[in-house]
Amino acid sequence: METFSSIECFVRSAEVGSFAEAARRLSLTPAAVGKSVAKLEARLGVRLFQRSTRSLTLTEAGQLFLGEVSASLHTIQNAVANLASAEGRPAGTLKVSMGTVFGRLYIVPLLGEFLRRFPAINPDWHFDNRQVDLIGQGFDAAIGGGFELPQGVVARKLTPAHRVLVASAEYLAGHEAIVEPDDLKHHDGILIRSPQTGRVRSWQLTSRTRQHSPLTLKARMTMSDSEAACATAAQGLGIALVSMPFAVGYLDGGTLQRVLPDWYVDDGNISIYYAEHKLLPGKTRAFVDFIIEQFAEQGVGQRFSAL
Repeated sequence: METFSSIECFVRSAEVGSFAEAARRLSLTPAAVGKSVAKLEARLGVRLFQRSTRSLTLTEAGQLFLGEVSASLHTIQNAVANLASAEGRPAGTLKVSMGTVFGRLYIVPLLGEFLRRFPAINPDWHFDNRQVDLIGQGFDAAIGGGFELPQGVVARKLTPAHRVLVASAEYLAGHEAIVEPDDLKHHDGILIRSPQTGRVRSWQLTSRTRQHSPLTLKARMTMSDSEAACATAAQGLGIALVSMPFAVGYLDGGTLQRVLPDWYVDDGNISIYYAEHKLLPGKTRAFVDFIIEQFAEQGVGQRFSAL
């Protein structure tokens, strides 16, 4: 067990690049983690880390050893967690990251039914519009779109990630008619600034017949959130390009209308992400399967499609 503990300290330290951060996640002291790794190095007869006052980096031997033991460590931990589940049912703390508004609108309403099915699971949900380090930060799953897929992480599609142009009836009545994408250059745009990069992206519009055209809206203002852009457009202040999950409520209520309804932006998919393991923890498997089931039963994919 001492060797297993040392390997866990090594793997966590390698994942986060710090004895101090590894110690925090393992509920140990940095000195205890460093000592445990040093014992492992002595037992193996090789140096696993290059240490300095500012950094902790793997040696060539350390990289090789990490590749050999990391997956096995996670498999063993998941097996222990599954056996420790309450009477064989999925149990434990479920740490999930999701977008702030998307999570509140579409995931939180499912929580009651999820807990009725799996009462031994304790949700620890984090609402953030930025991509998290799923493995390094210890998340069981994440929900979002447009994320790079790191090694060791898999994604299951929930719905297409389409963006559409919307405006209020008041704005459309008071401005030049919009018949084709080129007409947009004469209109005030409510543009979205990426919370990850801080930049306003250049978007390509796609038609139902698979034609393409650049988005030429004038930048009247920028927002970092589609919900805020919808609320701004509802005041008659311009045309917004927003994600369908945030637009559908305004469109269904008649507060906003589609502009150029035959055109949209294809931004990939909204997916549920989790670490790839031979033996996935029961709590994670239960959550992934439940979310996919609920989105399918409620026809969320059709609601969020711009087609």
